[in-house]
Amino acid sequence: MSNIKFKGDPIEISGIIPNVGEKAADFTFVKDDLSEGSLADYAGKKKVLVIVPSLDTGICQLEAKAFNKQMSERDDTVGIMISKDLPFAMKRFCASEGLETIVNASDFRYNDFASQYNVEMTTGPLKGLFARVVMVLDKDNNITYKEEVDDIVHEPNYDAAKAAVEAIG
Repeated sequence: MSNIKFKGDPIEISGIIPNVGEKAADFTFVKDDLSEGSLADYAGKKKVLVIVPSLDTGICQLEAKAFNKQMSERDDTVGIMISKDLPFAMKRFCASEGLETIVNASDFRYNDFASQYNVEMTTGPLKGLFARVVMVLDKDNNITYKEEVDDIVHEPNYDAAKAAVEAIG
């Protein structure tokens, strides 16, 4: 059972989110140019999975900007912003903010990420969208860090995620 909340009220998610020490499953997503991508496309790189409800919310926008900046400082790491937002909306937001480093990954078409990572909220006003979660994966897609943000309206711990990436070496 998750301890995630929305404005202090408990919400449920679709299952148990994968934990540190587990291998991250490959998933297919739609990029902002409508082509398809997958986790496997980034083999040999560290990955930060930035899972958000929607880039149409202020906290998600702050998070996208913060992780885009962190990823722009690292050649060995890719940041993948994952939501159910349409690729058009993701592209429009990133273009308007000059975010060029983070990869937009929409799960709208296949629900592949939602079904494998169990991050979909099943109760509350944002039911059907993703909870706010950050995962750091090593080059072999092992989960080395995970933060299930305690309340959807809070930002994640950026410093802890950055430290987790740096600890991989």
